[in-house]
Amino acid sequence: MSRALPRLARWLAFAAAPTFGLMALATRLQEATAGVMLCSALPGASPLSGMTPMYLLMAGFHLGPWLRLASRADA
Repeated sequence: MSRALPRLARWLAFAAAPTFGLMALATRLQEATAGVMLCSALPGASPLSGMTPMYLLMAGFHLGPWLRLASRADA
């Protein structure tokens, strides 16, 4: 059991970035269909407000395992 946990944690780390990317896409699609985009057209509204940019940022922060895998594949 003690050997399985680190292996599981490594594979679980690969799930974070795609999951957050899918959440960003789903949130963006939901906002577009719900008419939330009208609120972002208001003067002074930040394009970085909302859940979609937050999910994209989280996906970027969790790209580490994928980048390490890609760097090993190139070597």
